Parts: sequence; structure tokens; C-alpha cells
Amino acid sequence: MGQEITGVHFSKEDFAQFKRRLGDETELLKQFFHDNRFTDTQSVSGFELEAWLIDQQFNPSPQNAAFIQQFASPLVTPELASFNVEFNYTPQALTGHALRTLHSEMQQLWDTGNQTAEAMDCHLAMIGILPTVRQSNLSMANISAMKRYAALNDQVLRLRDGKPLQLNIHGVDVLHAEHNDVMLESATTSFQIHLQVPLEIAMRAYNASIIVSAPMVAVSANSPFLFGKDLWAETRIPLFEQSVEVGGYGGVAHGPLRRVTFGSGYARKTMLEVFEENLDHYPVLLPTVIDEAAEKFANLRLHNGTLWRWNRPLIGIDSNNDTDHHHLRIEHRVVPAGPSIVDSIANAAFYYGLVSFYSHCEIAPEVQLPFEKARDNFYHAAQYGLDASLIWTDGKKYSIRHVLLDRLLPLAYQGLSRLTIDDTDAKKYLGIIESRVKNHCNGAAWQRAFVAKHGADMHALIEAYVERQNSGEPVHEWGL
Repeated sequence: MGQEITGVHFSKEDFAQFKRRLGDETELLKQFFHDNRFTDTQSVSGFELEAWLIDQQFNPSPQNAAFIQQFASPLVTPELASFNVEFNYTPQALTGHALRTLHSEMQQLWDTGNQTAEAMDCHLAMIGILPTVRQSNLSMANISAMKRYAALNDQVLRLRDGKPLQLNIHGVDVLHAEHNDVMLESATTSFQIHLQVPLEIAMRAYNASIIVSAPMVAVSANSPFLFGKDLWAETRIPLFEQSVEVGGYGGVAHGPLRRVTFGSGYARKTMLEVFEENLDHYPVLLPTVIDEAAEKFANLRLHNGTLWRWNRPLIGIDSNNDTDHHHLRIEHRVVPAGPSIVDSIANAAFYYGLVSFYSHCEIAPEVQLPFEKARDNFYHAAQYGLDASLIWTDGKKYSIRHVLLDRLLPLAYQGLSRLTIDDTDAKKYLGIIESRVKNHCNGAAWQRAFVAKHGADMHALIEAYVERQNSGEPVHEWGL
């Protein structure tokens, strides 16, 4: 969804022409899969980190245009709301000292971002949902000045026949709210982990990403509060799903074919099936025809960017000496932003290790765990975090902490070893995950413990959070 578009008003012919281009590009992609016209480079990492700009009172500060101008780097881009920005990082082959290299780059970019924000009398915060955000902040007055965002709002409301979006989240507290635009989505910020894989393991890696989504969201949860209510450990999940609640053809908004979704099933043969589902089951949202060669897949990629699966397959293109090299990658979207840079790298290391292991193990885990169980695990883990339980691949029910400590951490270590990640680095970052679980302290648990001790002053909470975030310590070592 990083592509800008040329207009915000569309005709019936615009939709028809875009659908024809989308069909042609999907057919060509089918040939790419058949002929394996993708680079066979082994695993490559990539990250996107969404962050909040906040003022001296720790409220959202809608200044991303000025921040981006002063930062002056193509690695920083706007998000939907003018108080959010996105940091992008250099792809890195997953081998050797990749994790520490990624850590260093993330820290340098974050430090520069903090310096830029301070010069504007602001702060940066990486957190799934900012506890001080109010519903009044989530208005069209604070939408970023990009055509694609205005068009997105118009088209979502068109598909809903102008009906307001409804929030209905039952957690520790209950939240009911109504909203007239898509700006609710801007209250959710993520750490999106990318994994480029060769075609030979792409389907296995995609299915593995779906299966590990439950333990990943449990261990990384960092979004318990919204509008003063204590809801899910990772409230970002139901908030995002309900903020763009538009279904596929026939208006199915409550079934599997929602635009923000866990998905409709595992891939059976190739990830091509997901792109075919995009064509067959989802109306075009932004019909801006991009007049490029079909091999660029520009229209297919734009359409895919308006579908927010929690694990989203992507077609990437690298150009070298005027030659395009296509690759496959998976965008793992379940992890919230924060609590710290080192926590983010630990989350990524855990994900990469698990997917590496499950992509190559003798029995594919999707054979052992039905998709419906993986989906139920995910939403249960998002709601209860480290207190969740789930059904695992042997069909038995376990506490999430047992699954994380006794089963998944050893497998993640084996997966990182398979990638030839430096052993010291693997132990360091997976050790952070282990300590987080043993101390029962992810970001959500720390936020709730702070409120339990000091009361529900969300400004005091985010002030203390930002101070500890910038200490560089992982969240399980933060004091109250």
C-alpha cells in the first residue's frame, strides 16, 4: 500500500479497466509460478516499523510532513494519520551477523528519528496503540496528505453504503463506539517483519507463518489500552479488523473474506492461490490503472496492498542493470511496534527461526494443525497474551508459556542455526524471548502492571514508557 495514486474519483470504466489489467497480471503471475521465474536467493530479512509522533504532553502530534522533511531520508515515509510515520530498513541476507547488523541499523535510524523529533519539540514512541489517543484525534483533519489515503476512505465507505464503522471489543473492559471514517486504523502501529524466500519453500514458509502467528502475537503483545479501556493484550488486532470492516463480493464482512483477515485457509500448492483469491473474491478498491509492463505487476501489487491479511504474500522486484529480478516474500503483520529496538529484533529472530525450522521439518505442521485451530489460537492469543492457552500440533491443549518455553524456543534456535545465524547472536535474542516469557512481562503486561501500581493516568504511563524505551533495555527488565 506504499504506492501513491493519481486521483481520488473513479468511474465505472476505471474499475472495469483495472479489473482487466488485474486479470492479465494474475494470469502472467501464474506463468511465473509455473516456470519458477523468481530469484532463488535464500532467506532475506526486511522490516517496517510504524511509530507515533507525540507532543510534550504525550498526546498525538500531527506533524509527520514536517518530520519527514527534516529527517530527509527515503527510509522514512508517512502513514495514514499525520501523527504516524514508518521507518524502513535495508534488506539483509539472513546469515552470519545479520541480526546484530539489523539491530545496529534500527538503532541508528531510531536515534536520528528521536533527534529530529526533539528538534520539533516532540517525542517518538513505538507502541501498538498509544494509550493517550482519543477518538477525536482519529479524524479526517489528521489524515496524511496523500491521495491514496483519501481514496481509501471514500472507497471503504462506498462499499459500506456509507454506514459508520462499529467498534465492539470485549476484553477486561468492553468498548462500543461508532466512527464515520477509516481513521480508526491509524490508532494501530506495527512492526512488520518481511521474509524473502525461494519458491521451493515459499508455500511451507507461508503456512508456517500462519501457524506461528498465535505464539508471536502472545509473546509480543503491546496494545492493552484504547480510549481508556483495558481490552485485549493485543487490542490492535480487533481494532484493525473492525476499522476497515469490508468484505469480499456479496458484502461478506463477517465471514472469512474480510479485507483485514487471518485468511481463508492454508496454501495448498503455491502462494499463487492467494493472488487468485484476490482476483476472484475481492472487489477492486483503488482502480488507478498503472500503465506499466505486465511484468511489473504494478496493478496486482496495488490491489494486494488493499488486502490486509495478517500474513500477506508479496511480489517484490529488484532492478539491476535495467533487468528486473522478481522475488517472493511474506509480510508477517501480527507484531505490534515496540516496546524497544532490542525487543523488536528479538521478535524478528524468533519469527525467522520458527519459520526456518517449520519450512524444512519432515512433517509440515499444517498437516497436523487444522487451519481453523490455528485461527482460533491466534485470536485467543491476541486477547490473553501470555495467559493464553492453545491447541498445538499434537492436538493437545497447552498454556502458551509451555509452548513457548518447552517447544518453540528450541525449534527457533534450530531454525536460526539452519540459517547459519551467528550462535552468540541467536542465543542473545532468543534469550530475550525466554526471559520475557519467564518473567511474564511483554509490553502489554508491563503497561497493565504500571497502571495497577500508579492508576489509570495514561499520560503518566506513556511518559514512563518512552523513558524506558529509550534506555535500550528489553521490556522484561523495565522497572515500574
